[in-house]
Amino acid sequence: MATTTIPEVKPKTAPVTLTPSAVSKVKEIMASQNPVPAGLRLSVQGGGCSGFQYSMAFENGAGMMDKVFEMDGLKVYVDATSLMYLAGANVDYVETLEGAGFKFENPNVKSTCGCGSSFQA
Repeated sequence: MATTTIPEVKPKTAPVTLTPSAVSKVKEIMASQNPVPAGLRLSVQGGGCSGFQYSMAFENGAGMMDKVFEMDGLKVYVDATSLMYLAGANVDYVETLEGAGFKFENPNVKSTCGCGSSFQA
């Protein structure tokens, strides 16, 4: 009797990830909104001294051309153009003595500006 090997099917992983700390903070902020938004949009926009900057915004749903990912119950929307710049990125929420905020770690970044608010890819 012949045997057939079935390849292992792996779940799709999001090309952009958020740490548990980032997901928790986003959910906390979303819960304080009225009405509560459906999810978080991550995008890259032109601007800053290096050419690109990150944007985070709450949305009530996905756009027609968006990729939608879910992380621990949080829906994340990314448009196709931004996805080219965000693929492989990780978003964390950090609290330090200097302040608190979201930090992007992006392997596509070639350089950042002196103030750290924009990047070149």
